[in-house]
Amino acid sequence: PTRLKLELTESLLVNHIDDVIAKMFALKAKGVGFSLDDFGTGYSSLTYLKRLPLDQLKIDQSFVLAMPTDKDSAVIVRSTIDLIHDLDRRVVAEGVETDEQVALLRECGCLTVQGYHFARPMPFDVCSNWLSTTTSST
Repeated sequence: PTRLKLELTESLLVNHIDDVIAKMFALKAKGVGFSLDDFGTGYSSLTYLKRLPLDQLKIDQSFVLAMPTDKDSAVIVRSTIDLIHDLDRRVVAEGVETDEQVALLRECGCLTVQGYHFARPMPFDVCSNWLSTTTSST
């Protein structure tokens, strides 16, 4: 169970929040980790950050994609990263597509990113081969 991380969407939390929290804590006690996907959109609530046993939050790609050209998005991303770090959670930036976005995120202290900048979705066997080729060349 310690190698398993369940990814939740905020919309899942809207209904029956107390039941969801109880189940999350029961799974957390067994070692399961949790990630909140698309943070900053939809039903975002800072209450979730206090009540849920989350290990990491994923900043929604809509903010990440706009960072280089939209000051407001950049401020939201930077502030969210600081908040998540201050709460001792890990942060992942979704939707990274350019070197510029990677650089901006690193400047903000976000070292875990995912997106098409690195690779498109691929079948397991292709991914396995790609990983062995990529890691051997670095």
